[in-house]
Amino acid sequence: MQRFLVRRILQAAVVLAGLSVVLFTLLVYTPGDPVEQILASEPDVRPEDVAALRKYYGLDDPVYVRYFKWLRTLAGGDLGYSRTYRVPVIQIMGQRLGNTLVLVGTSFLVAFVVGIAVGIYSALRQYSAADYGFTIFSFIGLAMPNFWQGIVMILLFAVWIPIFPAGGMITPGVARGWPMITDRLWHLVLPASVLATSGMAAWTRYMRSSMLEVIRQDYVRTARAKGLAEGRVINHHALRNALLPIITLIALSIPALLNGAVLTETVFSWPGMGLLLFQAILGHDFNVAMAVLLFLAVATVLFNLLADVAYALVDPRIRYG
Repeated sequence: MQRFLVRRILQAAVVLAGLSVVLFTLLVYTPGDPVEQILASEPDVRPEDVAALRKYYGLDDPVYVRYFKWLRTLAGGDLGYSRTYRVPVIQIMGQRLGNTLVLVGTSFLVAFVVGIAVGIYSALRQYSAADYGFTIFSFIGLAMPNFWQGIVMILLFAVWIPIFPAGGMITPGVARGWPMITDRLWHLVLPASVLATSGMAAWTRYMRSSMLEVIRQDYVRTARAKGLAEGRVINHHALRNALLPIITLIALSIPALLNGAVLTETVFSWPGMGLLLFQAILGHDFNVAMAVLLFLAVATVLFNLLADVAYALVDPRIRYG
C-alpha cells in the first residue's frame, strides 16, 4: 500500500503540473486582458501609458516567462492579488469557499440519501411501475444540463409560482438569528436541488445495478433458504456488499459537484467559488481564475486518490503492490 500511495502521489503531482501549464496557457490566450478593459473605460489614455501598464502587468513577457513567475509566486504560498476586488486572492477565496461548501455539502447529502434509497427500492421491485418511473427520472436527470434545469426551476418556482427566491444567498435586511438561518435555507433549496439532480440520478442507477447483482448471488439465496427475514437478508447480507462499488462513486461525486457548482452558482447568483470563477474570467482577473481552477483540479485529483485507497480498505480482495 505504501508503494502504491507514493506512486499515485507522484502521478498526481505530474498531472497537476501538466494541468497548471494547460490552464495557464488557456487563460493567457483568452481574448482580452486588464489593459484592454482599462482602455474601454478610458479611451484617451496615451500610448506610452498603455505600454507602461502592459509592462507593469507583465503582459509583454513570453508565456513561459509569465508561467514561471506565477509558479515561483505560488511556491511561496502567495496566490497573487485580485485586480477586481483589490484584495489578496486567498482572502476572497476564503470568503467564497464556505458558501460553496454549504451548497455542495447539502447537494451531496440529498443526492446520497435519495439516490441510494431509490436505487435499493427500484432493485427490489424490478420491472414494476415504480422501477420504470425511477429509471425514466434517472435518464432525464443525467441528460439535463445544470444551467438549463436551473433556468427552468427559476421560471417555475420563482416567477410563475413565487415560492422560492430566484437567486442570491440571503434577503437584504433580514434579522439575525433564526430568521437569517431559515432565510438562507430557503435560498438554498433551488440551487441545491439542481446541483443534486445529476448525482441523485447516477447513484440511483449505480445502486440499482449493484443491488440486482448482489441479490442474485448464492449466499443471498442461502440466507433466504435458512428462513431469515427478508429485511435481515437485505440489510445484513445484500446491502453491505452492494455498497462496495458505490464507494468510488461517492469519492468521485464530490469533485463533480464542485465543478457543477460553477454553472449552478452562476445561474442562481450564489456567492461561491463557481460564481467567483465566472466573474474572474469575464473580468480578466487572471490570478483569481487561475487559483480557483487550480483548486478544482487539486480536488479532483485528491478525491480520485481517496477513492482508490478507500476501495482497497473496504474490499479485502483488492491488494495494491
